[in-house]
Amino acid sequence: MWSLNSGIYVLLRTWLVCVSLFFSLGLAGKMKIVEEPNTFGLNNPFMAQGNRLQPKVSPAPVSGPVHLHRLAGKCFSLTESMYKYEFCPFHNVTQHEQSFRWNAYSGILGIWQEWEIANNTFTGMWMRDGDTCGTRNRETKVVLVCSNSSKLVQVSEPSTCIYSVTFETPLVCHPHSLLVYPTLNEKLQKEWDEVEQARYDGLITEQGYNNLLRDVFEDAGLLKSNKVTETVAEAETRSEKHNSLQKCQEDYQKQSEEVARLRAILTLNNISFESQPNEEKGATTAPAKDQHLRGDTGLFDQL
Repeated sequence: MWSLNSGIYVLLRTWLVCVSLFFSLGLAGKMKIVEEPNTFGLNNPFMAQGNRLQPKVSPAPVSGPVHLHRLAGKCFSLTESMYKYEFCPFHNVTQHEQSFRWNAYSGILGIWQEWEIANNTFTGMWMRDGDTCGTRNRETKVVLVCSNSSKLVQVSEPSTCIYSVTFETPLVCHPHSLLVYPTLNEKLQKEWDEVEQARYDGLITEQGYNNLLRDVFEDAGLLKSNKVTETVAEAETRSEKHNSLQKCQEDYQKQSEEVARLRAILTLNNISFESQPNEEKGATTAPAKDQHLRGDTGLFDQL
């Protein structure tokens, strides 16, 4: 009997040890979830891209030299020190801090907006309206340099919140690869020719020349337009003013015709009438008949 009880005791003890180990391991597994959450840092690859980068505006349409359009949809990265930079032509420039800190920086340095143009040449791509930086938005100028392959080679910050990116590509190695004039359609090329001729003839100032040329580039979609868009309320106000002026002119026309008609009646009846207010004071009033012979038909001729 004693041996039977001893065997049962050993089995119960073994069962209790197994149960204890099972609960210990189970609780330990659950604790790992709380111990280190997997959402640390803004560089966490498991976080949706939209949660990390929030663009203020949409990129401008692809423009400029047609042979550069093939870069659209591609991205080029460069890691310097603790930061990874990514340049996506005609889209944006981003910066990602390579750190496991919970608040590691990941943001937009600029969104594609317009070209920089000087002397009939594309001299850079401007990425604007990036993340807020103090009282302004971050912006980046991308300079295109000839090379055997396309790659991002340098990123710097010449002044606060304004970045400079150097992008090398064989697409700009041809001497004429960055000329502006060939990218324009026939209509805009003709307008540019006329502006150049007016400048040569001295018909416009240098400032006028630059303004007209900018209009050409804006119409081509190469520069962001600075023209203020008229709101509906402004359009209605302008329309009301136009209608008021038109009504005033119509009323003036009717009154002038009525004055002329009355003067004609007085003339036919040989009745004199007063001179016009703008005539010198004290001047002798000529008979109505003489006035009619001089062709004085009153206010009607002043229209």
